[in-house]
Parts: sequence; C-alpha cells; structure tokens
Amino acid sequence: MQMSILLFKQIAQLFLMILMGYIIVKTKLLKGEDSKVLSKIILYLIIPAVIINAFQVDYSPNVTKGLITACIASIILQFLLLFVTYIMQKMFHLDSVEFTSAYYSNSGNLIVPLVTYILGGKWVVYGCVFMSVQLFFIWSQGKNMISREKGINLKKILLNINMISVFLGVILFFTKIRFPEIINNTLSSVGGMIGPLSMIVTGMLIAEVNLKDIFTNKRVYLVTVLRLIIQPLIALAVINLLGMRGWHPQGDKIILITYLAAITPCASTVTQMCQVYGNDSKYASAINVMTTLLSIITMPVFVYLYQM
Repeated sequence: MQMSILLFKQIAQLFLMILMGYIIVKTKLLKGEDSKVLSKIILYLIIPAVIINAFQVDYSPNVTKGLITACIASIILQFLLLFVTYIMQKMFHLDSVEFTSAYYSNSGNLIVPLVTYILGGKWVVYGCVFMSVQLFFIWSQGKNMISREKGINLKKILLNINMISVFLGVILFFTKIRFPEIINNTLSSVGGMIGPLSMIVTGMLIAEVNLKDIFTNKRVYLVTVLRLIIQPLIALAVINLLGMRGWHPQGDKIILITYLAAITPCASTVTQMCQVYGNDSKYASAINVMTTLLSIITMPVFVYLYQM
C-alpha cells in the first residue's frame, strides 16, 4: 500500500507539470506550436542521455542476469500487448493515433522518475530495458503508423539516435567502461528533464484544444480504458501465468519495474512523433492528458494487485 501511495504522489506531480505547460500557452508567453522544438530535444537529446546514463552501473553477474530477465519479460509483454492491440483495432476501428496511444506506454518519460522515487536510482537500469525494447517497436511499427510510411527500413531504425544509445549503453556496460564523473553528472542532469519537459509539452498542446472536446469525446475514454485497464490486466495475468517473479532472486522488484513500465499512461513520444511527422498531435495530447490524469488512480491499484 505504501508503494501505491508513493506512486499516487509522483503521478500527481507530473500532472501538475502538464498544468504548467497549459498555463504558459494560455497566458500567451509561448505558442502551442513552440512545443515542436521541445519535442525534438526530448526525442533526440534527452532520451539518449537517459538510456546511456542508465547503463553506467557496475557490472556483476547478478545485474547481468537481472537485465536478461527484464529483457525477456519486456519482449514477451511487448509482443503480447501488440497482438492484443491489433485485436482491439479490429473490434473498435482504431485509427493510427488511437492504436499507438493504446499500445505504447509512457515508460520513456515516467519510469526513470517513478523507479528512482520508489525503489532508488540503482534500479532504473531495469526500467530502461523495457524502454529500450519499446524503442525498437516505436521507431519501427509506431513510426510507420504515425508517419503513414509503408514498409520498414531496418537501417533507419538501427541508425536512429535512440537505438544507437541503447547499443552504446549495453556495450559500455559489458566492457565495464565508465565515463568520468563530470560526463555522468551531465548525462544525469540532462536525463532528469525527461519527465518535466514531456509533461510541459503535453500541457502546451492541450492549451490549444477545447477541453470540452476532450472530456466529451467517447473515443478518448475508449483508448483510456484500453491503455489503463485492459493492457495492465493482461500483462499481470501473463506475469503470474509464466511465474516471471521467480526468474531471478530479485525478480519481484525487477518484474515490478517491467510491469510499471507497461502500465503507465500513453506515451508522450506518440504526441511528439505526431508533431514531427504531421499527424494529429492535438488528439494524441488529449489522450495523453486523460490517461495521465486517470493513471493517478489506476497505477496504484494495479501495483497493489501485483503485490497481492
């Protein structure tokens, strides 16, 4: 129960950051379109800094086994939830924004501050494993769907700055290469902006949307239910069915982090990609705000169920 309360407080803080972004646009200090620059900074600078810094941990067989455990669990959940979302797409005729919002979790922006706050900084690396796996999916399936491109260019995916960051982080971990303190501190400081800046971008976009349209749009509620209830229920069932918590001596915490990453609100990256590739970023941000708001309730509940 204590962990659920900590989650509630942390998510509430993130929602207040959305409010800040909303206010700076409503007071005409900035325009909603100015957030596009921030989105590019998040995608191409801050997320890589988070990934590389997360893998700057001391090498040990126990940590390596934990990373493998988190990786296998993450891959299983990603493929399973992708299949479930495709079924939901057929049933409810989801468009590209709805599909990607229902499928992709906000692990990139939330898992670092959440895990740091709840369990401590040394556990963040396991959350970054899920984030790294999801990055491959979002820069292939997700990018194609949002940008309306046909076919998958594996070269573009692998040479994406975020994927390069994953490979670099893993290489540095296994070769036991550690950056000087000044570089680590810089990466940590830059990466620390990921949660606040992503939430502010969301708030800036929402400021240009009629709030009545958000709260009266039934499709937003549909995607919210898929993202915050259906996906977490299925993920929890699979975790229990496969006995994932028994895969590692510290499996209870490692799988909890993986589960946390899977049940966060819809990915802010979807909104940022919609901006960059000319899709409906305002609709994506509306879904993002709704899922973030209601996740204050759903995430603590599902963490409590996980612990039971």
